[in-house]
Amino acid sequence: MTSNVVPVAEHNLGRDLALYTLGRIALIAVVTVLLVLFDVPLLVAVAVAVAVGFPLGLLVFRGLNHRVTAALAERGKDRMDARERLRAELRGDQPDRDGEAG
Repeated sequence: MTSNVVPVAEHNLGRDLALYTLGRIALIAVVTVLLVLFDVPLLVAVAVAVAVGFPLGLLVFRGLNHRVTAALAERGKDRMDARERLRAELRGDQPDRDGEAG
């Protein structure tokens, strides 16, 4: 029997992922604008902003990055557990009290 209770991290995964993505894009845009203000050609400014923005985004959005990573890891673990339960059912194994086939 499956539970309909959704973990808190999964409720916030979409929002956190969207915020993290928008934040990193905004950071690249800000670096691009700053470089263009110093008369750097637009294409060069975008290339430098991408190269500088990605590592800078890891530092600036560290907390949000950790939340997204933890939520994705939890979601992956849940999917792996569900896949293992399905495989056990297909093999005809009976689940233990802990939910693992044995």
